[in-house]
Amino acid sequence: MTDHKRRKLILGLGGALLTGHTMAASMVPTPRQPAGPFYPAEIPLDDDNDLTQVIGRPGRARGVISDLEGRILDINGKPLRNLRIEIWQCDGNGRYRHPGDVGGKPIDENFQGHGANLTNQHGQYRFRTIRPVAYPGRTPHIHVAVFAPGERPFVTQLYVDGEPGNASDFLYQRIAAEKRQLVSARFEPTGNEGADLQARFDIILDRRDGTPPDA
Repeated sequence: MTDHKRRKLILGLGGALLTGHTMAASMVPTPRQPAGPFYPAEIPLDDDNDLTQVIGRPGRARGVISDLEGRILDINGKPLRNLRIEIWQCDGNGRYRHPGDVGGKPIDENFQGHGANLTNQHGQYRFRTIRPVAYPGRTPHIHVAVFAPGERPFVTQLYVDGEPGNASDFLYQRIAAEKRQLVSARFEPTGNEGADLQARFDIILDRRDGTPPDA
């Protein structure tokens, strides 16, 4: 199961991601957002880029399986390779894998909760996860962090474009209206094997030096 889990996430990182749409938006940095209280207290042993399966468990995560992919670029549109990108989010029951989340619903033991990936030579990354769900007080979102050597982590949150709960979410509303699309993604039907939806999220870092040294 481990080999299959990793092989299926290799697919889809081809030149199709090199789009004019990405370049058109490359001059506007992605807004920062707080990390929130539920960054994992302990990184899971299974910490790859497929959050929908946990090594040693036969089941799949509860929720709508979704592929999330994109690129990390500087403000000149140059790809940033070998950067570690992490995501974390609550499971389909609205629970984080964190001791501070004491919600009433059970934790989905088939959901990894946190995942990591390294950008390739084109600045591309990919995750398989679930479409984010709401929990009390928050609209659906995915936490995102990018780690570059010698720099403080870039942290933001990714929202579902058009989600009704965005209108009342206090962190979403803190973002200037004209920049909200920079932290929003459409989750749309996909033909990818094993996934129901796909979303694209390009991250633009406010730096001008292009590709950093290999990490």
